[in-house]
Amino acid sequence: MKIFCSRANPTTGSVEWLEEDEHYDYHQEIARSSYADMLHDKDRNIKYYQGIRAAVSRVKDRGQKALVLDIGTGTGLLSMMAVTAGADFCYAIEVFKPMADAAVKIVEKNGFSDKIMVINKHSTEVTVGPEGDMPCCANILVTELFDTELIGEGALPSYEHAHRHLVEENCEAVPHRATIYAQLVESRRMWSWNKLFPIHLQTSLGEQVIVPPVDLENCPGAPSVCDIQLNQVSPADFTVLSDVLPMFSIDFSKQVSSSAACHSRQFEPLTSGRAQVVLSWWDIEMDPEGKIRCTTAPFWAHSDPEEMQWRDHWMQCVYFLPQEEPVVQGSALCLVAHHDDYCVWYSLQRTSPEKNERVHQMRPVCDCQAHLLWNRPRFGEINDQDRTDRYIQALSTVLKPDSVCLCVSDGSLLSVLAHHLGVEQVFTVESSAASHKLLRKIFKANHLEDKINIIEKRPELLTSEDLKSRKVSLLLGEPFFTTSLLPWHNLYFWYVRTAVDQHLGPGAVVMPQAASLHAVVVEFRDLWRIRSPCGDCEGFDVHIMDDMIKRALDFRESREAEPHPLWEYPCRSLSESRQILAFDFRQLVPPRPLCAEGTMELRRPGRSHAAVLWMEYHLTPECTLSTGLLEPADPEGGCCWNPHCKQAVYFFNPVLDPRAPLGGPQTVSYVVEFHPSTGDITMEFRLTDTPDS
Repeated sequence: MKIFCSRANPTTGSVEWLEEDEHYDYHQEIARSSYADMLHDKDRNIKYYQGIRAAVSRVKDRGQKALVLDIGTGTGLLSMMAVTAGADFCYAIEVFKPMADAAVKIVEKNGFSDKIMVINKHSTEVTVGPEGDMPCCANILVTELFDTELIGEGALPSYEHAHRHLVEENCEAVPHRATIYAQLVESRRMWSWNKLFPIHLQTSLGEQVIVPPVDLENCPGAPSVCDIQLNQVSPADFTVLSDVLPMFSIDFSKQVSSSAACHSRQFEPLTSGRAQVVLSWWDIEMDPEGKIRCTTAPFWAHSDPEEMQWRDHWMQCVYFLPQEEPVVQGSALCLVAHHDDYCVWYSLQRTSPEKNERVHQMRPVCDCQAHLLWNRPRFGEINDQDRTDRYIQALSTVLKPDSVCLCVSDGSLLSVLAHHLGVEQVFTVESSAASHKLLRKIFKANHLEDKINIIEKRPELLTSEDLKSRKVSLLLGEPFFTTSLLPWHNLYFWYVRTAVDQHLGPGAVVMPQAASLHAVVVEFRDLWRIRSPCGDCEGFDVHIMDDMIKRALDFRESREAEPHPLWEYPCRSLSESRQILAFDFRQLVPPRPLCAEGTMELRRPGRSHAAVLWMEYHLTPECTLSTGLLEPADPEGGCCWNPHCKQAVYFFNPVLDPRAPLGGPQTVSYVVEFHPSTGDITMEFRLTDTPDS
């Protein structure tokens, strides 16, 4: 059965109706899931297996039957471990139906159907009793409900309900305990993801400074955690202000509360500085003695950095304090961890709370609009002074005293740059109420509310009256649009340029004047794991899961490239970068497709995991900005990626495991096509062996 789904096209700006399979959303969920990464997480798997064996043994030693409740079973892996360890029966709960169906097949394939029952419900809907899903309560609770923040997937409410209704009092639990750790740091780089810095520009009238509004400076920021691969942040980018502090622990073998709470730790700063950011991670102990431990600590806090397990399903957390605060070495402070049922946040207190006194603080909520409009990479991009200087350099070559400038980007400050560089009249189009409100605040803070005209409407709907009957001599874009996910979605600028052509005067300048799509073939150090088949996992056959992911990846959107911030995922280039397509913004969007096909030779030995694609914007003939590689790869293939942008990764099929032997010389053939009617870019990359000469 087919269904029609509406989709806002990020490139053309139009709303389209597409025919999809009725299970379309399920397939996308599976294709983009972290199941493969979790199954490749050998450290996690081994520690769970050890913990389950120990828990079953403790129950058996008491002369009891081992009845296991596995909440969030996924593939059924932990349930199969439990039965193999000697459990008498296991109830495996999985709310996501396609995954529950897969678990049933995997359990049957491995010969455990008589001892594992898969229940397709949310755990809070499971019933116990003669007519219930389970005849009696379990005495071993096994779960893997954790995300990077530990509690962000609803672990606390699930545990709370399970202890009240589904398991015996003082049951065995795997994991037994979790502890959250925190470390206070000063980091201009990370702080630039949360606050707007003053922006400096040199003009004919001297230096001008764009200052942030007061309410943006005072805003506590976005409430959500910033989860990143913290190991890829250079130690030179932050100054450690505190030791690693164990903030709080949760004992999963006893009644768990999902109520809001706070936990304080007194410490003395290691050095003086400005407290801005809290880095956080957790570990889980699989047994009561704490001998079987799995940690997400970054390398500098890890007990054995050489044996660290790479993983993407659990990363590390960056939290921003509501305001930066000065700290003095040796002068005691209190770091306070707050949490509700799903989120954690931090504050800094000058004095220690009295025992049993609660520190009341509401979860941070943005009240300045900026954190609703700009995500963390966008803050970093706007705060990048080098990037701003490039725009100033390009603008200075095309501006004239009588220029009429129209800016088309979401929440962009290019209109302010244009004004300070002497443009006679500046218009900026903001299609959302949030960006309109934010820019008004910024203009007011810089006394520009009467100097720059904000038009709140979609740019395609502009009228001559909106522009005060003036013809535009400079159409300006970064381009940046909040609806863009993949690099080429910002080609929306080209469609806008076409739509407003009637408002452009003779000889009008469009900046950027052109763009180009580039690609390079890479070998990932670790990211390949999220797409590599697992086959057997700790002795259990999970080929059914591999096949399920492969079928999901056969769907249209899942075959496309997917966005990843590659500064977090080291890779080596195996080929030279190649320009694939060119887009001339000085011309209208063409009626016919743009096509390119060719081959890319692999110049370095390695395993070809993916093609990486990005856009480069040619502001002027002399000035280009890249959203991908910032410089050519080094002799070993090392890549330096733009840290403010996500690049597009097109994984080859199959994704090669680094343990596989290297093949002979290869080339990558490609066919890439831009479809003007839909704004889509379709692509196919194929690895082929190079014939012997």
